[in-house]
Amino acid sequence: MEDTNYIIEEAYDPEERFRDLSDVEPKFWEKKSLEELSKREWELLCDGCGKCCLNKLEIKGRICFTNTYCRFLDTKSCLCKIYDNRLEKVNDCRDIDIKAIREKPRWLPKTCAYVLLDEKKPLPSWHPLITGKASSVHKSGVSLKNRELINEAEVTDYENHIVKWEDL
Repeated sequence: MEDTNYIIEEAYDPEERFRDLSDVEPKFWEKKSLEELSKREWELLCDGCGKCCLNKLEIKGRICFTNTYCRFLDTKSCLCKIYDNRLEKVNDCRDIDIKAIREKPRWLPKTCAYVLLDEKKPLPSWHPLITGKASSVHKSGVSLKNRELINEAEVTDYENHIVKWEDL
């Protein structure tokens, strides 16, 4: 059951985030540590893949991703429909902060820009900050777009939905 008070407006354009980057230093991610980023810079690091919205299980100290997703994930844009209110609305939604990035076992995908930068690795060539286009994450095949997914509202047995996708 979807709460219509929180649905993204029809006019929302994911590309808008990357149209004008004049308010941030060019290649800020190469010059600053994660702790030094402004809120805007932090948000720009998110590539919009949607993989953090997959349900996960911890089994024997290891995080296992499932192909089930939070009911508030828009599977077309791979963005949260209630982003600004997600932490109040979804009990187990996690804010992606420094603690979350460094948490073990790791529950963020290995393609996550926050994880990559924390490990002193470069952003991938498909990242929207490199390409200037939010859609590049989808065109690269790294996002959840066009994958076989199941809304969590339709699932009771998450153990039967564990996936081993290479980019997790």
